[in-house]
Amino acid sequence: MSNATTIWIIVAAAVLTYLTRIGGHLVLSRLDRVHPRAEAALDAVPAAVLTTLVAPEAIQGGAPGLAALAVAALVALRFGLLPTFLAGGAVIVGLRLAGF
Repeated sequence: MSNATTIWIIVAAAVLTYLTRIGGHLVLSRLDRVHPRAEAALDAVPAAVLTTLVAPEAIQGGAPGLAALAVAALVALRFGLLPTFLAGGAVIVGLRLAGF
């Protein structure tokens, strides 16, 4: 696969991601009231997405994955999303570079 193909794939994915996100906002902005069940489902989406990203690494990542998950969980109790992501990422990268 050439570099130009890779760039076009990234651009197409970015445009489609933007369109789906803005589409959801446009649909919801036209509604006077969102049903409580729909609101609860929408509130659960970030946790569901995070779970789909974290669960495979926690299950298949072995000790580095579990250590990164534990550190990220502890950091998340005190700080926001970015420090949590950076701490977990630093732990898993550091442990993998160390040969674990």
